Amino acid sequence: MTLEETSRVVVIGNIGIDTNVYLQGDVIDLIHESNYTCNLDTVGQAGGYASRAYANLGIATSFIGYIGADPLGDHIRDVLEKDGIGSNGLFIDPLGTSRSINLVVSDGSRRNFYDGKSHMDLEPPLDRCLEILRGARLAHFNIPNWARRLLKPARDLGITIACDLQDVMDPGDPYRMDFVQQADFIFFSAVNHPHPASHIHAYLDVNPRLTILATMGPGGVALGNPDGVTYFPAVELDIPIVDTGGAGDAFASGFLVSRVIEGKNLEESVLRGQICASFKCGQRSTSANMITRELLDQYASNR
Repeated sequence: MTLEETSRVVVIGNIGIDTNVYLQGDVIDLIHESNYTCNLDTVGQAGGYASRAYANLGIATSFIGYIGADPLGDHIRDVLEKDGIGSNGLFIDPLGTSRSINLVVSDGSRRNFYDGKSHMDLEPPLDRCLEILRGARLAHFNIPNWARRLLKPARDLGITIACDLQDVMDPGDPYRMDFVQQADFIFFSAVNHPHPASHIHAYLDVNPRLTILATMGPGGVALGNPDGVTYFPAVELDIPIVDTGGAGDAFASGFLVSRVIEGKNLEESVLRGQICASFKCGQRSTSANMITRELLDQYASNR
């Protein structure tokens, strides 16, 4: 068997169309009626970025999530199939394809406006999902409400579970607790918490088996597990930062391929995840140009 056939990843969660609005300055101007911007559309959201990141790293990947029975949903299906990502788990949301609007300022930071359509009420078809999950090495979860229904089935199948909690405000948030309890790895953005150790310890109190990665942008990464919390400085590449959208998904995918699929140590896995994220920050408004395995290996060999 090839590596891809023995290390399949299933991404479970959000996918949709992102409209990224690139502003010319470093502030979001809500005073003037009109602004001159660059507006670009891409297949995005956490599941879109993560699944395409795995595929670009040469990992056989399937996706479970919802699109609309509309032209945007058709486009997403076509993109995944062209990337070689399994699309048998694309189900139909009766309210249509989910959308995000991202207002991006000159340093690449953004404000996101997310329309998840029916995700609070959907019920994924369990039999089809089990067919897709069976035999996978890793299930990478985003956190739409419906995805929690697949956590226990994935664990019962013996699959390693990783959950991306996104931007955490309160580590006791009950919405995220199912994901924390069932996961082996969790990722969260510490953009609002420059000192995430207290969050890490709170999650370990809930689930002591966790390995936790808190991304801190220019502050680097904090890794927490039962041995304590370790900090890693940021990794900069030879490209300017133009768009931070998808960077967390790139980091998680790069780390998990290295750690779970390839068995590398934690330090090397963090480095490779950081390289993936930094590369994504140099790409404007697209999930198509995620880093390749060859380029990742090249950057990592120079560190």
